[in-house]
Amino acid sequence: MQGLPVVSGKKLIKALQKIGYNAIRQKGSHIQMRLETEQGVHTITIPLHDEIAPGTLNDIIGRVSLWTGISKRVLIERLKKG
Repeated sequence: MQGLPVVSGKKLIKALQKIGYNAIRQKGSHIQMRLETEQGVHTITIPLHDEIAPGTLNDIIGRVSLWTGISKRVLIERLKKG
């Protein structure tokens, strides 16, 4: 797998919004986002940190990949492009 980019929470939120996720609430430094699909509703929490830890980012990308059907490789490329 390609190396993960260093991204902020805000950049990740913008990328997720482009593929259909909507911000539904914020509590402290975390935002919950939701995607409604035919399979159900996927809710994910995004930390609003300047840099998201690699393990956290990998987990988020993996979960988003499962729910959207977009490969992890494509999601990583989109994050790198901005």
